[in-house]
Amino acid sequence: MATQLDLQEQEQLDSLKAFWKQYGNLLTWAVIAALAAYAGWNGWSYWQRDQGFKAGALYDELDRAATAGDAEKAQRVMADLQTRFPKTSFAEQGTLLAARVQFDKGQLDAARASLAWVADKGVQEEARTIARLRLAALLSAEKKHDEALAVLDAAKAAGFEALVADRRGDVLLAQGKPAEARTAYQAAWAGMEATLDYRRVVEAKLTALGAPPAPAPVAAAASAAASGASK
Repeated sequence: MATQLDLQEQEQLDSLKAFWKQYGNLLTWAVIAALAAYAGWNGWSYWQRDQGFKAGALYDELDRAATAGDAEKAQRVMADLQTRFPKTSFAEQGTLLAARVQFDKGQLDAARASLAWVADKGVQEEARTIARLRLAALLSAEKKHDEALAVLDAAKAAGFEALVADRRGDVLLAQGKPAEARTAYQAAWAGMEATLDYRRVVEAKLTALGAPPAPAPVAAAASAAASGASK
């Protein structure tokens, strides 16, 4: 019996040796690759956390500068964010914040450049669209209406369609095209929720152009019923 067990163990050992001889290197490299991938993933996660922490600290510094109305410091910190952390949301939000301070201080060229940076390099479509809405307003104020309209053509974030139409109406009206502006405002008004306060602003623009929006059917019926009851 002992001899039979010894022979079985020897056969198993020989099979293991043969298997390892054939596949040993492949298995070793597979394990090494798996360990390297795990180490790389941990390193990437740490790098991302570290980048986010540093970018967040810079954004806080920029926010303090903006609160103090220090456009020069906001510009410096913004440039640092753009250079060191261009692919973070902190960079785009910080640049939008710096643009606001620059505009408030009358630094229109700087504000335009900041908004253009977000419009071109922002990581989120929403931030790029917000930058384009503000940039279009600046360009239109400088009577660069065609450039403003081209900027709005690129504003594509979902959920911003009504605001883009409203800004397009502003540009067209400033350009001396009231009929086209009215069409844009009508699209903006139709695209906004009835409960949105800004919708009344668009309604006022349409009324000023002699095209007040028609009341909703339910509201109109209720108004008519109330009028009839009062008689």
